[in-house]
Amino acid sequence: MTGVPERGQARAPQAARRGGWLTRAWMNPRLHAAVARMPGLGRIARSEGAAMFGLVGGFVNSQILLALVELGVLDALVQGPQPAAALARPAGLAEDRMAILLQGGAALRLLRRRRDGRFALTRRGAVLLGVPGLVGMIRHHAVFYRDLADPVALLRGGTETGLARFWPYVFGAQGATDPQVTADYSALMSDTQGLVAEDTLRCADLSGVRRLMDVGGGTGAFLAAAGARYPALELALFDLPAVVGPARARFAAAGMAGRVTILPGSFRDDPIPTGADAISLVRVLYDHTDETVAALLAAVFAALPAGGRLIISEPMSGGDRPDAITDTYFAFYTLAMGTGRTRSAARLAEMVTAAGFDAVTIRPGPRPYITGLVLARK
Repeated sequence: MTGVPERGQARAPQAARRGGWLTRAWMNPRLHAAVARMPGLGRIARSEGAAMFGLVGGFVNSQILLALVELGVLDALVQGPQPAAALARPAGLAEDRMAILLQGGAALRLLRRRRDGRFALTRRGAVLLGVPGLVGMIRHHAVFYRDLADPVALLRGGTETGLARFWPYVFGAQGATDPQVTADYSALMSDTQGLVAEDTLRCADLSGVRRLMDVGGGTGAFLAAAGARYPALELALFDLPAVVGPARARFAAAGMAGRVTILPGSFRDDPIPTGADAISLVRVLYDHTDETVAALLAAVFAALPAGGRLIISEPMSGGDRPDAITDTYFAFYTLAMGTGRTRSAARLAEMVTAAGFDAVTIRPGPRPYITGLVLARK
């Protein structure tokens, strides 16, 4: 060692100094005003200004969306354009208040204001109604928003959250004791799992798998989709006794009752059943702490035979390239749950490898806000 800094080491402080200078420059209001007057740069300044105000007003946008859903405005417009007065009466609002809501919905491009003053549903608004489970999630967000009312307190921890009460199953079988909470959870998960199953099966080839067991599979939405795509596949569902009840009706309606084994239990309290040559964890790991995830992955490894496959599917952090959805929405949602954590694919791959798996593959999903995949073999 000569004591002479390497080229990269010398360059880093210089880059930091340049970055600090640029940061301070952009904080100067005079620079903003000057840039706004410059040809070409003015557009950039306006764009950044609009984006900044979008961040400041983002919460209001989400509340406008919630109001449109709760008051049935989007559903009412499926029948065709209507004026504010016609929409106000069934919603129990004054006409001028409904006009404010409709104007906001049009600004968010969920609605379109026609020249005659009536409002119509846009393509975006129609898609919102057509995505399975999305309206249910929007209504459910009222709980999440209350937890975010004091984000600093949430980040510091130690506060009781509404989401922790809504997702009690994460604490094991003893947590899922309220029948109404369990029913609400099951309905929400069932409604939202269709798109997850679609993207998971697009990225994970189950050819050659004899028996697939879905751990934490709820009411069986993913297994039913896998069974439909692979008619010879044997299926097993392992989840809490309070959760798996509706799965029997789902599989019976799909004509799969003879192919499915339902195994009530908790992976936190019970051994993972053996007999499957592939095990899926679909939107399971991000609900839990690192300690719980490490224990679960080790249990899955023990339950699989040599050559057995592991399929992890869930929204993942962007890691060293922060993602605009998973590192905001999902990261704070799992934080509010009290036990969850949104992890990057690289971090999950590390944990899978530590559990003993190899041939680890990362496959980004076609819609990262729906799911991403980590695949591995024993």
